[in-house]
Amino acid sequence: MRHILLTLLSLVLIPSFALAQEEAPAAEAPATSVTPKHGIALHGDPKYPADFKNVEYVNPNAPKGGTLKQAAIGSFDSLNPFIVKGTPAAGLAENFIRSGLVYESLMMNSWDEPFSLYGVIAESIEVPEDRSWVAFNLRPEAKWADGKPITADDVVWTFNTLHDKGQPFFKAYYGDVKSVTAESPSRVKYEFAVKGNAELPLIIAEMAILPKHFWEGKTFDQTTLEPPLGSGPYKVGKVDPGRSIEYVRRDDWWGKDLPFFKGFYNFDTLRYDYFLDDNVALESFLGDDYDVRSENTAKLWENAYDVPAVKDGRLIKAEIENSRPAGMQGFVYNIRRPVFADPKVREALAYAFDFEWSNKQFAYGAYTRTDSHFENSELASSGLPSAAELAILEPFRGKIPDEVFTKTYAPPVNDGTGNNRANLRTATQMLDEAGWKIGADGIREKDGVKLKFEIIDANPQFEKWVLPFIQNLKRIGVEASFRVVDAAQYQNRMNGFDFDMTIGAFGQSDSPGNEQRDFWSTAKADMQGSRNIIGIKDPVIDDIIEQIIQAKSREDLVTKTRALDRILLWRHYVIPMWHYPKWRIAYWNTIERPEKLSGISPLISYTWWAKPKAE
Repeated sequence: MRHILLTLLSLVLIPSFALAQEEAPAAEAPATSVTPKHGIALHGDPKYPADFKNVEYVNPNAPKGGTLKQAAIGSFDSLNPFIVKGTPAAGLAENFIRSGLVYESLMMNSWDEPFSLYGVIAESIEVPEDRSWVAFNLRPEAKWADGKPITADDVVWTFNTLHDKGQPFFKAYYGDVKSVTAESPSRVKYEFAVKGNAELPLIIAEMAILPKHFWEGKTFDQTTLEPPLGSGPYKVGKVDPGRSIEYVRRDDWWGKDLPFFKGFYNFDTLRYDYFLDDNVALESFLGDDYDVRSENTAKLWENAYDVPAVKDGRLIKAEIENSRPAGMQGFVYNIRRPVFADPKVREALAYAFDFEWSNKQFAYGAYTRTDSHFENSELASSGLPSAAELAILEPFRGKIPDEVFTKTYAPPVNDGTGNNRANLRTATQMLDEAGWKIGADGIREKDGVKLKFEIIDANPQFEKWVLPFIQNLKRIGVEASFRVVDAAQYQNRMNGFDFDMTIGAFGQSDSPGNEQRDFWSTAKADMQGSRNIIGIKDPVIDDIIEQIIQAKSREDLVTKTRALDRILLWRHYVIPMWHYPKWRIAYWNTIERPEKLSGISPLISYTWWAKPKAE
């Protein structure tokens, strides 16, 4: 997985989770006919052989030293990224799952393959053909920052703790695990409740491993500002809560000579400074207060960087093509709200969003309209279903929208002039047919419920896109408002599903799998903190998610993902916005980057380096 989850049906229950067994008394690992391997791919074989020297998206001779200064927006009040409570500091763990800078995982994914992992804490992995279990053999040199060895007992404790006390995501993501056992100090085995979940051994291997001895006597599921004990290349340095955090590279890191990390972790210090407002952060960047910025706003990219430092070469603007799946960004409905319960209403409101005009006005026409939940990848559906897709979809005919079989999905289109009367007429007709009639106050209502709602977001940059949408909604008898809230309040409201509509993004990977449960499954719709913020409860979607997880080949995975995409699109859970298949990165010429970057992530903190000072 790149970026960047179980009761699914009434008859499918979360497997009962067996408590971890005590460490087996025998010192020797049990015999097995499965061959230990240095790496694993979701389908097929990994790209890099056992004797590889380094990955291809690094400079293996990059110099070490210097400080990389970056910006973060909002604030933080916790150094525990694995729990619901609090807002964790930047850099601690990627998407609260993977290792980041302070923690390491059993294995780490390469960033130039769809989904392959190579051993880190684990020296090797063992997986049977039916993928009914997985075992990891730990490196003897793997140690915590306090010098104590990383053991299988740490792995078992981590899994149990994250499953029971971590983000709700973990329960679904690892829901098919039946038990985990330390078979010796250096070997841990996971038994699965199902066979054929090809992704499960890999996503288990990605999980950050935590030190059991550090957490003994502490409350795991409470926020803390105590610097954590990790096993990764950096340790937490100076912390100014809510304002800044530093990570200091460890000279004694046990993994620095692993081939996978050749060319990685080049800065002595990584620093994140926090800004409450992105506009202030931009001004600070242009004043050379930090080193690198990824720009997500087209208008700012065109206008704000017209400064002397760009013209004289001190500040570099780079647009870099990528192959990263764009996922879906859009206006996201909370279908728990009565006003959005009817798919026809959700479809009608999409006609009020004039993307083409807004794109010209606010983004110089730079963006491309999104029409898939797996945009910018081979996983995206297009045209009518293929024969292979129909084989998956036909059993659900009558339970899914007829359009899945008969029409090519496309969001409403306008001519870019701002005159979208035709689309508004269509929306008016659809709302009339759905029974929402104009009231005396000009607002539509049905059964005593007015068609009015609030759009919330934490980013004020979206206001210019939202206000024209709101004006068009008013023209069809719909009352909407836009409210910007601070980052912490926004996250709390998302965790509690306390919103009508928001501007959200569902990031996807090259290899979708178990995380789809967290996005769309019935089991997660009522679990606060899950990523099913829409509130989807659809047995058909649950079924196809399980088919994706059980995919037998890359081709099978692509076909089943396209089938899921079609159903999600025709249910009208979002009003699609846009995507841009390039990174816009500005950086001061005091830092440098590899000549060849991964197409999935620029890996700025991981593979870039400080430019050596002239002698």
